[in-house]
Amino acid sequence: MFHTWEGIVLKSFPYSETHKIVTIFTTEAGKLAAMARGASKPSSKLAAMTQPFVKGQFLLRTGRGMATLHQAEMIDSQRHIRSDLTAMAYASYLVELIDKLTEEYDERTKGVYTLLNDALHALNEGESPGAITLFVEWQMLPVAGIQPQIHCCASCGSTEGAFSFSFQQIGFLCEQCVSIDPHAYPLHPGLLRLIRTMSLVPIHEIGTLHLKQETIQLLQRIVRTIYDEQVGVWIKSRKFLEQLDTLPPLSGQSPHK
Repeated sequence: MFHTWEGIVLKSFPYSETHKIVTIFTTEAGKLAAMARGASKPSSKLAAMTQPFVKGQFLLRTGRGMATLHQAEMIDSQRHIRSDLTAMAYASYLVELIDKLTEEYDERTKGVYTLLNDALHALNEGESPGAITLFVEWQMLPVAGIQPQIHCCASCGSTEGAFSFSFQQIGFLCEQCVSIDPHAYPLHPGLLRLIRTMSLVPIHEIGTLHLKQETIQLLQRIVRTIYDEQVGVWIKSRKFLEQLDTLPPLSGQSPHK
């Protein structure tokens, strides 16, 4: 059966001397892998369309076995991402994270397409890569099976007063309950609002977001600790990101130790 679906290329790799296997996140089917015959040839019309981050319309044949990519039409090549080392590093991390956290043909993850599309568009427009990446990291946690309690105290349900973030409870703890986790990290009201915004609000509704580097680093440290301790996926491209911008630990030590 043939389908024409909008999609974004997550990755591709050679298969024999002339073919490629390309992984595309589509609007309709979620993630899928497809054989792109002849795409490794420089003269192939599919050569440019099977590069990571490319957004296009893809004519795919699905059925038994792996899908086949027959034709593709460019929507956006993400030129800025390709020409800027930092933007490319963050984009690589985002597509790898999404690839690791999703399964093929899983309709429950179709909504991830909008998140990915918004993130790459913002990066391509020159928005803060650190801030954009935080939106993706926080909003992918439920896809990974983690639901941080960010609306109220994870212990008593209180919505009043000051809160801390507990890696033990995977959520906020109020002043009355914070003693159950001696390593909970205090959060000022601005950080609480940012965590809620990044977890719930679509990127395209935000506009330009200006955050201090210290704030970005702190929020990265929190969300990546959740991934490390609760999800356990290893993202190869994350190491390069952290070489670009070393992340200091909370209070001079790991927040959970």
